[in-house]
Amino acid sequence: MGTIYLRGKTYWVKYSQNGKFLFESSKSNLKSVARELLIKREGEIQKGALPGIHFDKVGFDELAEDFLWDRQVNNRGVAEAKKRLAHLEARFKGVLVTRITDTDIRRYIQGRHAERAANATINRELSALKRMFNLGAKKRPPKVDMAQVPHIEMLKEDNVRKGFLEHGQYLALLDVLPEHLKSLVSFAYKTGWRKEEVCGLKWRQIDREQGTARLEPGMTKNGKGRTVYFDDDLGAMIQSQWKKREKILPYVFLNAKGTDRVKGFRKAWMSACKAAGISGRLFHDLRRSAVRNMVRSGIPENTAMKISGHETRSVFDRYDIVSDADLKEAAQRQAEFFERVTKSVTIAQIHEKRASQENG
Repeated sequence: MGTIYLRGKTYWVKYSQNGKFLFESSKSNLKSVARELLIKREGEIQKGALPGIHFDKVGFDELAEDFLWDRQVNNRGVAEAKKRLAHLEARFKGVLVTRITDTDIRRYIQGRHAERAANATINRELSALKRMFNLGAKKRPPKVDMAQVPHIEMLKEDNVRKGFLEHGQYLALLDVLPEHLKSLVSFAYKTGWRKEEVCGLKWRQIDREQGTARLEPGMTKNGKGRTVYFDDDLGAMIQSQWKKREKILPYVFLNAKGTDRVKGFRKAWMSACKAAGISGRLFHDLRRSAVRNMVRSGIPENTAMKISGHETRSVFDRYDIVSDADLKEAAQRQAEFFERVTKSVTIAQIHEKRASQENG
């Protein structure tokens, strides 16, 4: 049991943990306040936590470091984690965890909205912050008192992009793209791989004899490896990329000069989209298109998810987009159905009328 004692005009508490005595000021001249503090500290010790004075010393930076370490050891998209942390650090770097309040979270969201960040983007950052708190609470001894953690509520994600390319639009785009980008875009359109995954593809990931490309766990956003098999067109394209190499470089898709991998090509992409009559399309729309094409072609959804690298059903379903052509086809099929039903009803009525006349 701890004790309460008076030092000057302020009450202090004394308690023991693991054979070591700890002293803490109640910062009050009321004995009742000190008693409440002592009860709280003894309760924390019984739960295996260090006293609250320890929580007061843990900063955002320490939790951020633990968060990155957790990502690294579990091969779960370290680059993506760093990107999310960069925005959080702009607001919370150097701040003690116990000083982060509901109001701070609300102001953070308002600030990100002012920077035109989408709700989905902000949610990923808030999820990272939640994970940081949870990891801190699971430490032994804990670094975070979950009873003091601010409430973090996810935002409604109503900003889902619906862009994709019909096959004719893809062919038109391919026709006007710079030569060095055509193979890269074809690969993305057929596999649904992310831009950084395609641009960073190396020959050591390619098995030309088996006709496969492999992403290792550390190379993907979700930290899971995956393999894609080439169809005839992709296989021929990969062989062509191999044969036309002028220098021994590790990357499959090279820039226009053939000196390095393809990096930024935003202007070339926008110009090609404009020339193809599909202005406003994003490279990421190729990923959505690939998912839609795989599902429409009859590929089982679980298999399609493994090819494209979608980990959750919710995101995958969001990419399985219905086009205007799909809607028109549905309307046509429904019209044909009603026409068949109407004819069958009419024929049945005629037969019934004839039978009634004959019996009469």
